[in-house]
Amino acid sequence: MAFAELGRHFGDRMGLHTTDANALVEILSAQDTGHPLTQAGLSQRIGLTPGATSSLLNRLEEAGHVTRARDSADRRVVTLRATDHVEGMLDRFFDPLVDRATTMMSDYSPQTLAEIERFLTGFVAMMDAYRTEG
Repeated sequence: MAFAELGRHFGDRMGLHTTDANALVEILSAQDTGHPLTQAGLSQRIGLTPGATSSLLNRLEEAGHVTRARDSADRRVVTLRATDHVEGMLDRFFDPLVDRATTMMSDYSPQTLAEIERFLTGFVAMMDAYRTEG
């Protein structure tokens, strides 16, 4: 619930619908890991049909938030990238939250934080497995 509300707040701040804002966060997240999303990958992550995702990407591209580029290794693959403008907006929005989280986490030992990370990683994996079961 809190994560969804944060996405809505980010969308409001950027003047975007929540779904568009969530798509941008997913695109940036994948981009930051060095594995940019394709349209199909984005569809899967945000739970939209391919047609709805295409419309969403058209809006984001027309607004200058996203670019589509052919993959250098496989020219058939089109990857999604957020523009520098969006990266800056996201940083300005989330940096204060990161600062607060860093302050909060300073109350815990590295061992306790490692246990929390292990728990959360396992919990997310369990939820993903449950979600993808037939």
